[in-house]
Amino acid sequence: MTLNDEAIGLLTDRIEAAQRGARAIPKLTDDFPGMTLDDGYAVQQALRRRWLAEGQRQVGWKAGLTSKAKMDQMGVRVPSIGFLMADMARPEASAIRTDDLVHPRVECEVAFVTRTALSGPHCTREDVMAATDFVVPAVEIIDSRFSGFKFDLPSVVADNGSSARFVTGGRAFRPGQIDLASLGVVLEKNGEAVAMGSSAAVMGHPAEAVALLVKVLHELGETLPAGSFVMSGGITEAVAVKPGDCVTARFQALGSVGMRFV
Repeated sequence: MTLNDEAIGLLTDRIEAAQRGARAIPKLTDDFPGMTLDDGYAVQQALRRRWLAEGQRQVGWKAGLTSKAKMDQMGVRVPSIGFLMADMARPEASAIRTDDLVHPRVECEVAFVTRTALSGPHCTREDVMAATDFVVPAVEIIDSRFSGFKFDLPSVVADNGSSARFVTGGRAFRPGQIDLASLGVVLEKNGEAVAMGSSAAVMGHPAEAVALLVKVLHELGETLPAGSFVMSGGITEAVAVKPGDCVTARFQALGSVGMRFV
């Protein structure tokens, strides 16, 4: 780490103000060019501790930048993680406001709900599958708070992986009931297919992304509790949305997740 406690507090204030005020800011490394990935997580976790102290409820975690499409889109080569709070959830088929977001974009993901805890530096795909209660289809609405949707890895990690909103729907399956390595997905906007892919795009198998998340949590001194909701990362590139858009994510076997933006 290169940041001291004062700098971490300053950047936490800056990120929180951008998120709550829905305003774009320059990437953090413009003012702190020596900022590292560890510094980014220090800011992210400071924000998480602040919100928990205020009484907000955490429901789980997310893996990000886990597919080649997302890495190419964002110009990075290392996956990341972020936390998910209860107030980020939106009902399926609901109207999602955009006036409290900066750069809203949507992406299709497979979400896991755990029934037993996961921890440690050696977590495997098999461990994740054994610990999973069920999987559901999901759409994450990401929202980078950085000007022009341009950022680097330390900045986006500090910004909690662009976390903003998420929606689940479709059908829940036990992990052994479905081949999670080869699920086809089509993302439709206003009735037209705008992105498609396979769940294999997420590190070969979405459970691999969850295992990676557990390893990163271990490095941060955390574990993944039983009952956690975990988003495994975008299967396709993220697609921009605006008021008036209707979005439907269609997952092979798992069903669909729909919403509209206002």
